[in-house]
Amino acid sequence: MSLRQMEYFVTVVQEASFTRAADALHVTQSALSHQIKALEKEVGGALLERLPRGARLTPMGRAFLPGAELAVRSAAWARRAARAAAGAEGGELHIAALHSIAVGALPDVFACWRADRPRVLLRLHEYATAEALEDAVRRGTADLAIGPEPAEPAGTVVPIGAEEIVLVVPFDDRLAGRTTVTLPELADRAWVRCAMEPVVHGARFLDWACGRAGFTPRTAVWTEQSSTAVRMAAAGVGVCAAPAHIVRGAVGEDCVLLTPDPSWRRPLAVYARTEPTGAAAAFVDLLRTRWPAVSGLPERPGRLPLTPA
Repeated sequence: MSLRQMEYFVTVVQEASFTRAADALHVTQSALSHQIKALEKEVGGALLERLPRGARLTPMGRAFLPGAELAVRSAAWARRAARAAAGAEGGELHIAALHSIAVGALPDVFACWRADRPRVLLRLHEYATAEALEDAVRRGTADLAIGPEPAEPAGTVVPIGAEEIVLVVPFDDRLAGRTTVTLPELADRAWVRCAMEPVVHGARFLDWACGRAGFTPRTAVWTEQSSTAVRMAAAGVGVCAAPAHIVRGAVGEDCVLLTPDPSWRRPLAVYARTEPTGAAAAFVDLLRTRWPAVSGLPERPGRLPLTPA
């Protein structure tokens, strides 16, 4: 059983077609079919069902797929790690990040990287939740991940700063002339919520925080993306809680930011399965240097933590 055979198998599954897989792999369809048959002979049964217009997994193929994907991704990660350790200027660096971080904080970092290392291609993988982000690193999808510190670190974790969560309201809101607000003052307000909202102590963060303040938030709209939630709030649909660094990327200066009292912040980190070297280490250094600073609000005892449980 070879890595090439597993790569061919995974590509057929992804393309759902031997013809499209052969095109993607730049091999003939007969060569692809020969390798898949050799793989099936070694594992002892059919992995794919050949159809008139494609291919689909057999029960044995479904069981084999996760291991094959892991092998292919791990091999790709190993190649990139070796090139980075050798100081290679070419190649790729795969970065995984939460969507809010990718939109709000990474564009400037990527621009600086491209100016200094134009021959190193960056591939960005965006995820909705911290759990999906951690899984991507475990599976070898990415060389580095940027998000909340993993609950069970399995490698190198480097703190890079903090993320401040602010409340977004339109310019004509009754609170627009203020800079801070307490949660009880918002008990009668409608909220724009996002599916990417983290979970704290078994509850979505806003439900948990408002519950501590003595009320249940009234949801006006649910969105899939945090950038959409910010635009909805700026338009007056409801109050939105969002990372401060995403607001400028989503709506520019077309809204008012209020700081919850006490403030909401969560520590962020960049982490990897092994110690970053070469290009990966250089990216970590750049990230620590260029990470957006949290606004200079004083720390207050008893501030609400925003660390996903």
